[in-house]
Amino acid sequence: MPSVSIPAINATVLWGGFALSLVFGAIMQRTRFCTMGSVSDIVNMGSWMRMRMWVLAIATATIGFNLLAAGGVIDASQTIYTTSRVLWLSALVGGLLFGFGMVLASGCGSKTLVRIGEGNLKAVVVFVMIAVFAYITLRGITAEVRVRLFDKVAVNLSGPQDLPAIVAHATGLPLPGLQLALGLGVGLLLGIWALSAREFRTANNLLAGFGLGAVIVGVWFVSGKLGFLAEDPHTLQAAYIGTQNNKMESLSFVAPLAYTLFWFMMYSDASNVLTLGIVSVFGVIAGSAGMALITRQFRWEGFRGAEDTANHMVGGALMGIGGVTALGCTIGQGMSGVSTLSITSWIAFLSIVGGAVLGVKYQAWRVERSA
Repeated sequence: MPSVSIPAINATVLWGGFALSLVFGAIMQRTRFCTMGSVSDIVNMGSWMRMRMWVLAIATATIGFNLLAAGGVIDASQTIYTTSRVLWLSALVGGLLFGFGMVLASGCGSKTLVRIGEGNLKAVVVFVMIAVFAYITLRGITAEVRVRLFDKVAVNLSGPQDLPAIVAHATGLPLPGLQLALGLGVGLLLGIWALSAREFRTANNLLAGFGLGAVIVGVWFVSGKLGFLAEDPHTLQAAYIGTQNNKMESLSFVAPLAYTLFWFMMYSDASNVLTLGIVSVFGVIAGSAGMALITRQFRWEGFRGAEDTANHMVGGALMGIGGVTALGCTIGQGMSGVSTLSITSWIAFLSIVGGAVLGVKYQAWRVERSA
């Protein structure tokens, strides 16, 4: 058997993930892409333009992921989103908490990183709050609540929970053909809807939709193909090098924020190593900062007062708890997860949108009451 260099594979995954996330951050900053803003635009102004950006990105990611899976480039069952347990209650509750929290904090986890790159000091506080409460929900006191109260309520399937696998199990049809048909079908339907509004078809909107979705697919390829080792010489088992949970990964921005903060705190510990999620956090910040400096949009910004500070801190805490409970954020579940056509991911995505609607209406109620 030819020898393999695990450090070389690890370096490929980390540098590839960093480069792609840098592009992701630059595109987000350049196009003003914001998942929270897409919901608030609908509720407050009746505008669906930014939601069409999000949906076009989902469409692009869905088509790309399923083309890779149908072609045998990656194994769709090897993600945290496509396990046999449909964690519907965790996705529902966690999604609502995350969606509500991102309104209070003026943006989701990815938008927080973009704002840090633009010089927003409020976003630094939100980053810390997301990271701390995400880690607590991964391994601390709120983890007990998550595991004992929400994760126990699940539907256990006989195989992976992504739509192609479910249909293949029910009908006996070949899985690659279903991945191709359903991936293209769902992706094209979403893409056609997003592009159906003529006023949407501007350079910025198309860059956000196609560009961000393509980055998601790129990270799937890096972790699922370039980082895949059929037989780790140390364990003699298949491995995904450079990932946090030995699973194929794409971008997500809740748990990786927690691991990034932990990496800084435990830097001198030899067992504390960089992962794809951690370098993606650095990449988004760097991409945003570079674009903000080029376009002269970098400026320092702080809190307006105690109430503004409290809102952002509470919002960050809710995103940390909710994002881990729901297994992802507006990017982790709302783009990476739904691209796999996972049932849990679609529940989480819709719940995040629902939580954001509640958050926007709550903010409007507060304004009206104070007036």
